[in-house]
Amino acid sequence: MVCSAAPGLLIEPFAGGGIISLTAVFEGMVERALMVELDDEIAAVWKVVVNGESEWLAGKILRFNMSKANAAAALKRESADYRDTAFKTIVKNRTFHGGILAPGAGLVKNGESGKGVLSRWYPSTLAKRLRDIHRIHSKLEFRHADAFTVVDEYANDADAVFFIDPPYTAGGKNAGKRLYTHYALDHDALFGKCAALKGDFIMTYDNAPEVVDLAGKYRLQARPVAMRNTHHAEMTELVISRNLDWMD
Repeated sequence: MVCSAAPGLLIEPFAGGGIISLTAVFEGMVERALMVELDDEIAAVWKVVVNGESEWLAGKILRFNMSKANAAAALKRESADYRDTAFKTIVKNRTFHGGILAPGAGLVKNGESGKGVLSRWYPSTLAKRLRDIHRIHSKLEFRHADAFTVVDEYANDADAVFFIDPPYTAGGKNAGKRLYTHYALDHDALFGKCAALKGDFIMTYDNAPEVVDLAGKYRLQARPVAMRNTHHAEMTELVISRNLDWMD
């Protein structure tokens, strides 16, 4: 994806933690970003951010006395306020094994260096990150919506660029089922929609034969790239687009 000038809009249909959108805006690579996420818990966090309420969430994190009992109590507390859901999501992400939010995950037992729920709880760092994001929140837009709906909406916008990182469930892979609440996805339909986009796009996928076949079906290029997973094991993923000559 090579552009002579910074694109006006980056769309991240499977936003999750939004690292691509945030990095692109922070580094001035795009003017603004639209993040899309279907998961209710993750969506609550982004609603807080784009609504300019990061300071509230940062303060809540800084005041929280993290312990296994307090974490369990916070996660059991019910509230209709999306801000409370956002805080619970942060607690869950930082205290559940692997940061997994999907059903079936649970609080870490030993954690890093035997610190249990404290092993990944860095309130000052989390608060600083939220405050940093607040500085660019006016350049961020968030939609609590299905990815396909937004892809269709911007399909004919030649000035929009897409970064698409869907759950890895193609070919019966289990990673997406383990990591995400909304893991079911019609991969063939997604490839078809991407191939028809007027704007540029990059997709990232598990390096699986079924994915390579889909790329070929829709006349897209696929290149393997080295990466490490959360367990630091070396593996490869696929980068997919219409033209990947810029990777040479």
